[in-house]
Amino acid sequence: MLLREYVGAHLARRRRARSAKRPQVIDREPPNRYIQMVERYLPRRIGLVATLAILFGSLGFGIVKGGHLEEFTTALSDTRNALANSAGFRITTVGINGRRQLSQDEVLAIGGVNGRSSLLFLDADTVRAKLKANPWIADATILKLYPGRLQIDIVERTAFALWQQNGRLSVIASDGAVLEPYVTRRFLNLPLVVGKGADTRAQDFLALLDRYPQVRAVTKAAIFVGERRWNLRLKDGLDVRLPENDVGNALAALSRLDKDEKLFSRDIVAVDMRLPDRLIVQLSEDAGKARDELLKDKKSKKKAGDSA
Repeated sequence: MLLREYVGAHLARRRRARSAKRPQVIDREPPNRYIQMVERYLPRRIGLVATLAILFGSLGFGIVKGGHLEEFTTALSDTRNALANSAGFRITTVGINGRRQLSQDEVLAIGGVNGRSSLLFLDADTVRAKLKANPWIADATILKLYPGRLQIDIVERTAFALWQQNGRLSVIASDGAVLEPYVTRRFLNLPLVVGKGADTRAQDFLALLDRYPQVRAVTKAAIFVGERRWNLRLKDGLDVRLPENDVGNALAALSRLDKDEKLFSRDIVAVDMRLPDRLIVQLSEDAGKARDELLKDKKSKKKAGDSA
């Protein structure tokens, strides 16, 4: 009897001990099925990823909103270039071919290449696009020769003429591209064209004018009138009004008149060649008065002769 009681008490103590070690079960409602789906299919640590995304998004928004995007981009670019330079990809040699008007420093500045640039992270296409955006540069080729040489070959446009419109004077290429405002006297000897549309039509007209060197030598400016025809302003102030059509024949006739009749040396202010069947010459004021006096004298002498 005593043995049975002892065994029963021992078993009861073991049951109580096991019961104490079991986790306490709390009855609760089963979770919503949508929550179960989210917990099942979303990857683990998604909460951490979402938190980091929000933090970086807030940082980016603050940079853009505060107007610091360019500074941030520049700082990031300088940092990676510094790392590349320290690894041996610093640009140590630069070769530039084809430049005449632009200096080496100007070419590098236009292309965005500076002392912090590394050959590793230099984008050749970007440099080429920046160079071609400059009006002086018609084309460019960029070669990266590792570990530290940069080769730039450019094709420059040539200054062709001076173009005046609305009181502004610019240096233009033969295709009419404006190269720069006229601010230095190094382009003083270029031909001058004036008027709207003269920039794109100058090449053909000046090529035609070159066929008549006697006229070209005394021409100060070619003026494009109404985007249809040309006038010539000669160095002595004489205006020559050319026709809209058959300009070559008009220039040939003008050259012959000066050669045979010394037209450009006469006391006249304008020559109108717009009518195909006649040439109209406008005398200067003094020449007009002298002509009127001469006509009066002739009339007076004629009257005196008739009276006699």
